[in-house]
Amino acid sequence: MHSDLPAPAGYFLERLRALQLALRDHVCACRDAASPEAMAAVGEARDGDTLYAIDLHSEEILLEHCARWAEEMPLALIAEGIPGNGWRIFPEGCAPEAARFCLIVDPIDGTRGLMYDKRSAWVLCGVAPNRGEATTLSDIVIAMQTEIPTTRQYLADRLWAVRGEGARAERSNLLTGESRAYTPQPSRAESLAHGFAGITKFFPGARDLVASLEETLFERILGTPADGNPLVFDDQYISTGGQLYELIVGHDRFNADLRPLALAAKYPAASRHRLCCHPYDFCTELIAREAGVIVTDPWGAEVTCPLDIRVDLAWVGYANRKIQAQVGPVLQELLRKWEGGVPG
Repeated sequence: MHSDLPAPAGYFLERLRALQLALRDHVCACRDAASPEAMAAVGEARDGDTLYAIDLHSEEILLEHCARWAEEMPLALIAEGIPGNGWRIFPEGCAPEAARFCLIVDPIDGTRGLMYDKRSAWVLCGVAPNRGEATTLSDIVIAMQTEIPTTRQYLADRLWAVRGEGARAERSNLLTGESRAYTPQPSRAESLAHGFAGITKFFPGARDLVASLEETLFERILGTPADGNPLVFDDQYISTGGQLYELIVGHDRFNADLRPLALAAKYPAASRHRLCCHPYDFCTELIAREAGVIVTDPWGAEVTCPLDIRVDLAWVGYANRKIQAQVGPVLQELLRKWEGGVPG
């Protein structure tokens, strides 16, 4: 048992699994019953993000599970769509300080890809001791993420980690119900050459600034190929959980999400920046670190911030120490040119 949590890790893993499979199965059923146009209908805008019809279906399942879980012990749920900083205490009427633990959740991370049946989304959960508003990403000691597959898939993965115990995973056959355990392994490659690597540029807004930095970064590291063939491949997976998964299982060698820095550099006078990564998108980062991925902020330090849905965060993931040693110093040198606005 982690001394700061009120029950053994197995207790939380069992309940997280039940919650995530319920969310996965519910979303898949809704997806199968509706047209892409219906699932992609705009539901409402909350806290700087757009919620689509597919998102709103999942909220009901999440709240029902939290209400049942709270019959065993009070908890604090942190999730998008809850007014204020995203916290809601279960059971209703319970004092915040009485919550035995914090549960941060993204019911569907990767909505935009899933609702058009392009790519898997993920259910993300992290568990931390309740330290009130002082609770941070660094306090998460248990994390789990479950794949919500497209209609063309019959295999779906689930990954989890308990701090200090490594990362574990299983692949389920959705046709037979059988599951196979496997140990996730980040890439051992010693260079970015002939591998997938990239910097997030999902949406309009400072995309030109990010692309320019990315071009310079890879040219500085790898040079210009003499034969003109590209040495690095880009894959824009519009899901933070999905990006972390690609690093965890060895598909990608380097990923960075620098949206808060890029938007601040290009639009220094903006009162509100565009959509960025938030703590609920990043709550399963523990799994990546336990698998061996090097995850830092843009300057090489630990990524930490309050579990507040309004916080914008930036992060960098390296498959291993050798990739970090090659890329990190150059990236930080280039990022310093963004300080104070767009470089001239």
